[in-house]
Amino acid sequence: MSHNSHNLEMLREDVLAANVALSRLGLALFTWGNASAIDRELGLVVIKPSGVPYDMMTVDDLVVVDMQGLPVDGALKPSSDLPTHLALYKAFPLAAGIVHTHSTYATAWAQAGLDIPAEGTTHADHFYGSVPCTRLLTDAEIDGDYERETGNVIIETFKNRRIDPASVPAVLVHSHGPFCWGTSAMDAVHNAAVLEEVAKMAILSRMACMVAKDGPPPIQPHLLARHFKRKHGENAYYGQQ
Repeated sequence: MSHNSHNLEMLREDVLAANVALSRLGLALFTWGNASAIDRELGLVVIKPSGVPYDMMTVDDLVVVDMQGLPVDGALKPSSDLPTHLALYKAFPLAAGIVHTHSTYATAWAQAGLDIPAEGTTHADHFYGSVPCTRLLTDAEIDGDYERETGNVIIETFKNRRIDPASVPAVLVHSHGPFCWGTSAMDAVHNAAVLEEVAKMAILSRMACMVAKDGPPPIQPHLLARHFKRKHGENAYYGQQ
């Protein structure tokens, strides 16, 4: 096996592991999502096949394409999001792996058309500022080369807002969902998992603020004491003696 063939086989294994991890981590239900990776030396991308369930996927199912999206190896059709991945690989040289999901909380922010603001240290540990949400696509973009235009609107968002894609390796596509990238396919999965958690935290923080402002009254002190002391202290009587 040549050095190039060995590298490509390792890349296939990495991409399979990344796609399986999307399902295992609860970031992708059914076939909702995809992971890819690039070998920039060879100019080849390995990506999930379209519509194949994660629990049935094998290394042989993965599709290898060149930077124009032309098939190099694999009998199945590549993910329909391939043109988005290719656009991002071309625009973001640091990206070695890309992941797209419809994870619930991150997608909720995308459907609201809102950035995920940096409000705590969990977010700050991973993203140097808000995770941006793109503008809406135009009718012409939707009717045209839709998946490539999705990549273009992501690139436009980072360029116009002067966001460093290395410092914020994630984006929300308005009304659609998140794309994340990283130093490998698994690193992109990691960023997608962190994105989902900080999206969830940001929503729950807002709920907590609403409750604090106009929440239910606290439990009666007498009832609190009775329930606590049923299970704790010398007069506890809950459970078997």
